[in-house]
Amino acid sequence: MNRLSRALMTAVALGSVLLATGCSDEGEPVSFDGPAVKAPTGGGAQKGGGAAAEAAAKTLLPTGPKASFTTQNTLDDGTRIGVTTLEGRKSGFTGKVWVWAPEQYFDEKYAGSGFPVLIALPGGNGYPNNYWMGTDLKLQSSIAKWSKEGRSLPFIVVMPVLNPDAKNYYDGSDIPGQPKMGTWMTEDVPDFVKANFRTFTSRDGWAFMGSSSGAFVGLKSVLQRPDRFKAVIASGPDTVPDSPLWSGHEPQRQANNPEKLAEALGARPDTGANAVYLAFQVGTKESGVARVKKFVRDYGKGPVKTRLQVIQDGEHNAKTYVQGMGDGSIEWISKHMQAPVPTP
Repeated sequence: MNRLSRALMTAVALGSVLLATGCSDEGEPVSFDGPAVKAPTGGGAQKGGGAAAEAAAKTLLPTGPKASFTTQNTLDDGTRIGVTTLEGRKSGFTGKVWVWAPEQYFDEKYAGSGFPVLIALPGGNGYPNNYWMGTDLKLQSSIAKWSKEGRSLPFIVVMPVLNPDAKNYYDGSDIPGQPKMGTWMTEDVPDFVKANFRTFTSRDGWAFMGSSSGAFVGLKSVLQRPDRFKAVIASGPDTVPDSPLWSGHEPQRQANNPEKLAEALGARPDTGANAVYLAFQVGTKESGVARVKKFVRDYGKGPVKTRLQVIQDGEHNAKTYVQGMGDGSIEWISKHMQAPVPTP
């Protein structure tokens, strides 16, 4: 595979960085506190008690400690993409994380409810920036639009740095002797989100999306930790770990192989507790069509639920994949995840 030589992904990433630097309020402090949670009183307690109780039972309020965010970009609707530096307590890795919350997150009727989380990962090196933090790809504005149309949940979008440097690719895994990027992605980043946002207590509120190498990490993470994550949109993904850093560590490499993980999960009972939802996307003009179709055919069994979005005339780039999300992928995973619960 040729992760690091995919020029289209690199060009998109550079474009996002350039656009981001032009943001007039870049660097200003930004808060994601949202509205205060208020206890219902009087007749409202009786009328809204059921919905309020449902929201409270499913919701995890921010646990802290609160991070300090600065503005990276501002969308047309006034919502902001913030950035902070996260010191991973479990992985020991320190890196940047960009975040965006939709308008609904700040609406008082959702003050007592959690929101679903979408961890968005880039292709290529994914260092030092995550190109989804730019506004040119329209990921966040598209989710805002789709959510108002009823085609997507109003996801909190979290965009961590993918790799610790631009020299190597780490497969989003804990490769022996290397930075623990698997622990960073599946433990430190979710813990950070729970510390700062209203989220859901169950895996029904957690998903990944990614392009190319980022799609591999999202796919692998969901299959490896189905107890924590329920769905992924994997666009133009690699399906086996191929970092050269695995040399001499074959057992550990296979423990991070989506094919092996999907095979094992597919053999479990087909119950709601085991089910994961893998939304694959691939453009007709890219080389990975046969590989993705083979994965769906061989491993889409039992609790491993799959969907394939073939994007006509689509290429191996992020803009193609946002188009595919709007064509059905994000609506499909949204139907299987937890929506925010409004209260009067």
